[in-house]
Amino acid sequence: MPEHYRRLAILLGALTALGPLGVDMYLPAFPAMGSDLAASPAEVQRSLATFLLGMALGQLVYGPLADRIGRRVPMMVGLVLFTLASIGCALAQSAESLAWLRLAQALGGCVGTVVSRAVVRDLCDERGAVRMMSLLMLAMGAAPILAPMFGGWMLVGFGWRSIFWFLAIYGAVALAVLAATLPESLAPDQRRRDGPMEVLATYLSILRDRRFLAPALASSVPMAGLFAYLAGSPIVLMNVHGLTPAQYGVAFGSNALALIAASQVTARLVRRHAPGWLLPRVLVVQATAGVLALAAVLSGLLVPLLLALFLYLGLLGATLPLAGALAMQPMGRVAGSASALMGTIQFGLGALVGALMGAIGGGALAMGVLLGLAGVSGLSAYRLLRQ
Repeated sequence: MPEHYRRLAILLGALTALGPLGVDMYLPAFPAMGSDLAASPAEVQRSLATFLLGMALGQLVYGPLADRIGRRVPMMVGLVLFTLASIGCALAQSAESLAWLRLAQALGGCVGTVVSRAVVRDLCDERGAVRMMSLLMLAMGAAPILAPMFGGWMLVGFGWRSIFWFLAIYGAVALAVLAATLPESLAPDQRRRDGPMEVLATYLSILRDRRFLAPALASSVPMAGLFAYLAGSPIVLMNVHGLTPAQYGVAFGSNALALIAASQVTARLVRRHAPGWLLPRVLVVQATAGVLALAAVLSGLLVPLLLALFLYLGLLGATLPLAGALAMQPMGRVAGSASALMGTIQFGLGALVGALMGAIGGGALAMGVLLGLAGVSGLSAYRLLRQ
């Protein structure tokens, strides 16, 4: 890959990491935030739910906007909103105001995910897009490893508000670098001039296109298993199986490392095999891992559960870039809208899984069932729609 593409991948990866950083970095601070804001655990957790909601809904706006006026301006608007909302979170005096500010923060931060995919679509062919998205997966994989650890250090050293000050600085620096270095990748003659009804018609048209929907669901449904893991693994691994927080951190980090490794292996494999040949085979293995995770939960065995989680979550590093490239390639002038729709499906399913985890108790069985269903359903949806 040329050096300027590698630099572009680093910038887009940093922008894509806005979402994972916003989700993972402040998780260690929940008890301290509850104490400082005089809020119950449920009130603090609401700030995570509003963030996921903002990530799902905001992309529906940025996608058509990026197709209408180009990629740079929506990206800069989103980063300004993310930065200002992060400052607001750092100054919040109640759990209610924090929840609303987290919604605004997500509405800004989601721009990194949706517009980055559109930029990759503008500049790369199908195989090149897989390689570029595999580099973006480095950011997606590194954030869950580093964010909770870094957030914990900041919490101990400077208090929970310092985490949001860091996110504000991160957003401001990203904005400055983007303004100075990111070229506009959408030519004026490729831009759309759609009104609200045309935008809605575009979304419906994309949803009816099996070339998009099949790979979009092949990535989004298995990714729902990731949200089940994020919601359930602290209880399952620490409360049920007795892992210490340090041991849980090792297990959490190893799964993220597996995701990074899978993304880089996939980038090499597409040099010899087409993404359409690789994706269904990866989905078969991932579905098997989801079923094995459910079996391990039912049997109460820790080591098989850890191995199944390692395989399932690691393979997201293959399914996400493969499916993302396949879904975006035929979208042409509606690439921004298609990217937005894919992100909304992913985070919408994540919010649904979070609600289901809470409704059915959020324990080991809930996590195992949702992991198994996510893996099998992703494979089934892809096969049915591709037919």
